Order: sequence, then structure tokens, then C-alpha cells
Amino acid sequence: MTVAVVLLTSDLRLHDHPPLRAALASADEVVPLFVRDRGIHAAGFDVPNRMAFLADCLADLDASLRRRGGRLVLRSGPVAREVAAVAAECGAQEVHVAAGVTRYAHHREELLRKALDERGVALRVHDAVITALVPGQVTPSGGDHYSVFTPYFRRWSGERLRDVCPAPRTVRVPDGVRGEPLPSREKVTGTSPGLLRGGETSGRDRFSRWAREDLSAYEDRHDDLAGDATSRLSPYLHFGALSPVELVERVRGRRGPGAEAFVRQLCWRDFHHQVLAARPQASVQDYRTRHDRWRDEDEASEDVAAWREGRTGYPVVDAAMRQLRHEGWMHNRARLLVASFLTKTLYVDWRIGARYFLDLLVDGDITNNQLNWQWVAGTGTDTRPHRVLNPVVQGKRFDPHGDYVHRWVPELRPVAASRVHEPWRLPEEERAGLDYPQPLIDLGDGLARFKHARGRD
Repeated sequence: MTVAVVLLTSDLRLHDHPPLRAALASADEVVPLFVRDRGIHAAGFDVPNRMAFLADCLADLDASLRRRGGRLVLRSGPVAREVAAVAAECGAQEVHVAAGVTRYAHHREELLRKALDERGVALRVHDAVITALVPGQVTPSGGDHYSVFTPYFRRWSGERLRDVCPAPRTVRVPDGVRGEPLPSREKVTGTSPGLLRGGETSGRDRFSRWAREDLSAYEDRHDDLAGDATSRLSPYLHFGALSPVELVERVRGRRGPGAEAFVRQLCWRDFHHQVLAARPQASVQDYRTRHDRWRDEDEASEDVAAWREGRTGYPVVDAAMRQLRHEGWMHNRARLLVASFLTKTLYVDWRIGARYFLDLLVDGDITNNQLNWQWVAGTGTDTRPHRVLNPVVQGKRFDPHGDYVHRWVPELRPVAASRVHEPWRLPEEERAGLDYPQPLIDLGDGLARFKHARGRD
């Protein structure tokens, strides 16, 4: 009787799972294993919102496996040690795992390979599980990665994706492999009140419903703050409860600009992964330095606190930051606005904003979070690094009726939509009745400081 282990990381699903399919093809019995990694705790990534969503994902995966005759095995501790121990317990000849691109994932793989080599167990690493294309699969002539999205998207769009794997009908798990009780969402404290339910089942249901009702209008509505017509699939992609390959394949079969726009967003994930795979230091350092002398948290403590609390005096910024606290998620257009405001209007180090996002975002990860922040800050891959998003103009454009602001900033509900994005312009007697702050900074002053800092005044 042959046995293989599948180490699950950011691929918590049964549909389109190449490591699991390969393990089932090569062995009579398979151990689906998830290790609660102490390194994640030490790095500060096990924040409440993601831990609650993870608990949902693990419970859902275990239930799906049990319907197929199997179960999920949970262990806690150093990954290499626990995987090697499970392999020894069940006599596994192989361990299968999805490839990662972060420095942490590479280090984990190195430790795992060493621990398994010592025991004569083979490590099989599978590409295109977390991303649609393998980072580095397409490269420009004379370079190791694309630094601009549009040419990458053109090449990416012409590549053939691997075939989508069906979910297995049966998973046989050997007896006697010790596992721990699964974590419970209800036991995680400090979560956002409006946090989504996690798991592959919820993710697939959400995608099917959204694709049926909203995909066709996605091109026109994805920036509509109040309309909330985005897919909200990013948490499921982050945890691997949904496969990017399967989503691309399912959407590409539909005609229209909505499908094309959605596939483009999926490509952005791959783009960031190939950037970080080629430049791992970009997770903490400027991808392209502008020699900024950002204000740090000590210099800008009051401004940073007001930004985090949604009390900047700019309604669309405050609405977005309050949505983040309540849902552990934020509309993509709003992410651009609040990041531009912090880095370019307040001139605060992008790493401070990126860290706060990681503390709350259920979809927060090093690859997309850090590189999106750098894109907005002008130190990343944006071809217009000095652009500044005006929160008043953006609010009027993407929340023209003030519904997004009224939803998240209740103290401004008495203000008419035509004036809600500039409450400081209200007559004195109307402002007096509002518990809403004056703007932290005049936008013109913030722009002048930024231009001077970048040497463009």
C-alpha cells in the first residue's frame, strides 16, 4: 500500500488541485495535511480576520474530504518537522506541495526538502496552483520579468493555461495518522463584524452568483463605490479556496467587456507574483526608489491615527477606512484612494499603510498588498509614479450620489449628495451640527509638499 502526503498551504480546495490529483495518481492512500505554521505567527500574519476566514476554509475542506471518504489532518509547529513526522507515521514515499513565490515560501520549501531528503522521501513541487501562469513563464527579451503590466498582459493573454483538474471522487486516508481538532471561527476574537464566510463552497457559490448577475456589467461598474458590483473573490483567491486557472477558463468562455475586464484583474495577481518572484526584496524595499524621505509614524502620528480611524475630514477616504474596519475588506477603487492620500497627500511611508492593511484585510498578502501599495506610492510599477488621486474629485466621480459616504460615515447623512464630498464648504450653521472633523490638510498644500519632495516643483 503506497502513501503520499499533500501539504496544503494557499490552496485550500478540492477543485482544480494539481498536487492532490498527482498524489492520488501516484499512491493508494493520501494524507491531506495542513500545518499551523509558527513562522506565520512570528511574522505577525495570523491576524483575527484571516484566522477566522482560515478556520472556515479548513472546516469546509474537511467536510468536503469526509464526503469523499477522507479527512483533513491538522498539525501545529514548524512545517518541515511536522510534515516529516506525518510522512514517517504513515510511511509516505512522496510529499506534494504547491510552489510559492515569497521569500518565506522559498525558505519553507528549502527546509522541507532537507528534512524529507534525510528520510528518503521525495518532495514534488507543483507550479500554477496559486497563480494562473508560473512566475517567469513569460519574460521580456533581455529581462527576467515584466516591470510594466500592459505588455505582460498581452503576453499572458496569449499563453495556454494548464488543464483544469476535476475534484476527486474519493480520497482514502490511512488510519492512525494523528490530527488535531480544527480551529473554530467562533473562538477567534477581534474580527471585523461584517467579515465574509470563508471556504471553497462559499467561494464557488459566490462566483457562480456574481458571474450570473454582475459579470456582464463589470467593465462599467467595477469602480462604482456604492454599487459594490465587484466580485469580492479576493479572499478566496488569497487562501486558494478558488483556483485562478479555473476562474480564467470559466470567464474566458463568456463574451463581452465584463469578462475581459475580470480576466485582466486576475492577470494583475500573476503580474505581481512574477515581479516579487524576480525581486523578493520588493516586499519591504522600494521597487524603484524615488529617494523619498517619507514621514514615519513618529513624525506623523496624529495624521496616521486619523487616517486609520476614518477621521481625516475627507469623506470618501473616511468611508473607505471605516469599511475596512467593519468588513476586513475594502473596494479596490477605495484602496487606491486611501493609499494615495496617505502616501502622497500626507507624505507618509507606504510601509505604514501596507502594514495596517495587513492587520485587517482578510485578503491581505505580501505579494499583492505590498506591490499595490508601491504602485500607488510611485515606487513600484506604475508608469506615472507622480500621479496624485484627489479624494474630492474621485469621490464625485465614483460616488456621485454620496451613497458610499452616507453608508459608512453616518454623521454626514444629513448632508445632501451634491455637497457631501466637501462638507467644509457648508454654511457655518450647518457645519455646527455635524460631528465631523475639518480636513487634516489642504489638498493644495499636500500636493505642493509632495512635488517638492519629489523635486517636481
